[in-house]
Amino acid sequence: MRQFFAWLCLIVLMVFLVIGGFKMIHPFGEPPSAMDQYIIDNSQKEAGSNNVVAAVVFDYRGFDTLGEATVLFAAVTGVLLVLRAGAKKEET
Repeated sequence: MRQFFAWLCLIVLMVFLVIGGFKMIHPFGEPPSAMDQYIIDNSQKEAGSNNVVAAVVFDYRGFDTLGEATVLFAAVTGVLLVLRAGAKKEET
């Protein structure tokens, strides 16, 4: 009986989470905030880019993108160093 009650509570919780998630979805094609509409309207004029996504990534969030690229570079370098050290141990 306890297991049935636990499963029932889990199912009810999941149903509420799914319904709440669907209610939070914005209608397709409508910007969710005023800032998004500002970027859509002014990205070509301010950034000089016809592609809004490229303008956001490289102009509006340039330092954030640089930080993400640095973290990815460090991760790839670390993985390569670990794999190279393992390959050298296997050869000897």
